[in-house]
Amino acid sequence: MKIAIFGGSGFVGKNLIKTLQSKFDIQEISLRNSFWQKTIDKETDIMINLVGKAHDHKGTATEKDYYFANVELARQIVEEFKKSDASLLIHVSSIAALEELGSDKPLEEIDHCRPLSLYGKTKREAEKLLLDEDLPKNKKIIIIRPPMIHGPGDKGNLGLLYKMISKGIPYPLASFENNRSFLSIENFCYYVEEIIKKKSEISSGIYHICDDESVSTKDIIEIIGEVTRKKTVNLSLPKVIVQKMAKIGDYIPFPLNTKRLKKMTSNLLVSNEKIKMSLGVEKLSVSAKDGLIKTIKSFQTK
Repeated sequence: MKIAIFGGSGFVGKNLIKTLQSKFDIQEISLRNSFWQKTIDKETDIMINLVGKAHDHKGTATEKDYYFANVELARQIVEEFKKSDASLLIHVSSIAALEELGSDKPLEEIDHCRPLSLYGKTKREAEKLLLDEDLPKNKKIIIIRPPMIHGPGDKGNLGLLYKMISKGIPYPLASFENNRSFLSIENFCYYVEEIIKKKSEISSGIYHICDDESVSTKDIIEIIGEVTRKKTVNLSLPKVIVQKMAKIGDYIPFPLNTKRLKKMTSNLLVSNEKIKMSLGVEKLSVSAKDGLIKTIKSFQTK
C-alpha cells in the first residue's frame, strides 16, 4: 500500500513516518516544491495531510498566513486527491476547530463549533471545505481532531513546565483544579495506522482522537517529580494574583501569560468514543500517564 504524506517534516510527521514506513510504502511530499502536485506517485492509495500552521511564537503571522497554510493548501491537496486513484484522505485538524475556551464535559463531534483564534478558525474553515466536497463513492475523507499531542521531540508547554519543576522552582498554580485530554504521539500514530488498516469499515467524517484518560496539571507535576526523583513544591497562590501576573506576561517577556494560564488551568475534555467504536478498539495500549512519562524522560536527554 502506497501512502503520500504531506507536511511530514515536523514533530508529528517524523514520528508518523517512522511508525508507518516499516509496514507501508511511504512518500513524503514537500509543498515547498512549486511542482509538488507532479511528484505524487500515481499509484498512491492513501493521502495524509499534516500541513498546518499552529504556533506563532514571534507574533508576526497574519490572517493570510494562517488561511494559506490551513485552508488553501488543504483545498489544493483535496483537489489532487479527487483527481488521483487514492481512496482515502486523512486530514489532521485540531480540537481548536471546535473549542478553545475549555469544556467541563467531554467534547463530541456533534457539538457546536466556536473557535476563537486564527488557528482554530482556519482549521474549522478547512474542515467545512472538506466536508462539502462531492466525492465519488469509492473515496473517503477522514478528519481527525486531536488535542495537544506530545512525545519525544515535543517543544510545547510540557517542556516549559518540565524546566521549571526540574530546577526546583515551586509550582505556583496549585490553587487551580483542572482536567484535560492529551494525546501521546504513540497513540496518534496508532489511530492513524488503525484507520489505514480499517479504511473500508470507517465512514467519512470528523473523529476526535485522544488518550483514554484525562490528566490534571497536578498529575503532570507529580509525574515530573517521579521521573526526576525530585520533590516538587506546590504553591496555592490566590487565583486573582496569578491572573494579574499572567496579564503582565501579555506585555513583557514572562514565563506566564493569560493564554498559557488558560491552557494550564482550564478543563478541556474530549471524547474518543466515536473513533474507538468505528475502529473496534476497546482500550488504547498506551495510557495517558505512560505517554507523559515517555515525553518527560525525553526532556532529560536534551
